[in-house]
Amino acid sequence: MKSFPRLYVPATLANLGSGFDALGVALDLYLEVEAEPAREDTFLYQGEGQVEGKDNLIHQGYRAGMRALGLHPEPLLIRAFNPIPLARGLGSSSAALVAGVALANQYSGGKLGREGVFRLAASLEGHPDNVAPAVYGGFVAALADPPLAIPLPRPQGVYFVLAIPPYEVPTPLARAALPETVPLKDAVFNLARSALWPAALYSGRLEALREACRDRLHQPHRAHLMPGMLEAIEAALEAGALAAFVGGAGPTVAALAREDELEEVAKALEGYRGEGRTLILGIGEGYFWKET
Repeated sequence: MKSFPRLYVPATLANLGSGFDALGVALDLYLEVEAEPAREDTFLYQGEGQVEGKDNLIHQGYRAGMRALGLHPEPLLIRAFNPIPLARGLGSSSAALVAGVALANQYSGGKLGREGVFRLAASLEGHPDNVAPAVYGGFVAALADPPLAIPLPRPQGVYFVLAIPPYEVPTPLARAALPETVPLKDAVFNLARSALWPAALYSGRLEALREACRDRLHQPHRAHLMPGMLEAIEAALEAGALAAFVGGAGPTVAALAREDELEEVAKALEGYRGEGRTLILGIGEGYFWKET
């Protein structure tokens, strides 16, 4: 087994408001991973938060990928630099799992292929709307069962303003806030608007995204976990954003905007961000390898 070039896996935003567990997009912010054979599994981590131990998500994804291929997962020394904030709704766990499965694919000579990496990582993560854009890049529509992902058109000249509060919202807590059943009118409301996302992207009618991002299935039920979140979404739209929604389980609020609207949209989200931070990012690529 030999060392390979550095691997880059993007942060992602899931749901896009109305597309709960179905739509996602990659961001131009990348987990970077290097790996080489070792006598025993070793993990060296730099970046957001603290991640330690041999049972980290990258090693988990690598082992699962090798075993899925019927191969023994030889020990790896993995170096990871992670600029993706943890537990903020930016797909940090999906990026790590995709990185691990992609390592297995690379070490096996590409036996999984990109589709195999998606299918396996989605089964491990359970959220294809994060995994799919990490694998394919850009906007993606995805299903978990059967595992299926279809990339959507990528508009030009738009960026995401991310208002990232200083606190975390663990995904299990956000999931627990959701009701077991929803009114039919709310299901229809979201179904119609999630269908608008690909229609707007394919037609280039980005003004329709303002309605496409609206949601009744998850954001209102999680609002108590993210004080001011619903108001921040409306403030971003009023400031000129094309779309605004909670990233994944939150608490990050993401607003899609054209370049000349970025400053006003960022200003509209300052109150929600509080002592956290604002990032402005372009649309990202699916995972890729690059010589260092």
